[in-house]
Amino acid sequence: MIRISDSAQKHFSELLKQQEEGTKIRVFVVNPGQANAECGVSYCPPSSMESDDIILPFTGFDAVVDEHSAPFLEEAEIDYVEQDLGSQLTLKAPNAKAPKVADDAPLIERVDYLIQGQINPMLASHGGQVVVTEITPDGIAVLQFGGGCNGCAMVDVTLQEGIEKQLIAAFPGELHGVRDATEHAPGEHSYY
Repeated sequence: MIRISDSAQKHFSELLKQQEEGTKIRVFVVNPGQANAECGVSYCPPSSMESDDIILPFTGFDAVVDEHSAPFLEEAEIDYVEQDLGSQLTLKAPNAKAPKVADDAPLIERVDYLIQGQINPMLASHGGQVVVTEITPDGIAVLQFGGGCNGCAMVDVTLQEGIEKQLIAAFPGELHGVRDATEHAPGEHSYY
């Protein structure tokens, strides 16, 4: 579920020596499955253990994951890098914003996963987001824009030059185009 590098395992082991006996490292996701999801780590003293916690053994310590965060931590990586200017703990959880879907999942689920993990984080910088509402029988993804994308003068360019190209490249032979089903209110949220 979670890969913790050797250097991060050593770092956590050293930190835990200064904590109460039996303390573990908790790995979690705040707002899992949402565009603002964040992955984090904290100490987990014995009194904070929950009955449904998943315990993952590592060298010198155990990591703990709550049952709700687990699907969003698939393929997560934690690393600890020491550099001349200081040290840095990095957490990468590619599935924090949407739980990973199987390769043979329905096309709409796979498209939604890509949108939540790759497209919406870019649109969020302008206060926008997009959702897939359906896939037509002829392979057209019908999308609904929201937030800052509604009324944006650049939405057509974003749709055709960004989203459509990315989706068709990711799902060759399955997707043939995209269509915007949003009733845009001109100028309402325009950034341009």
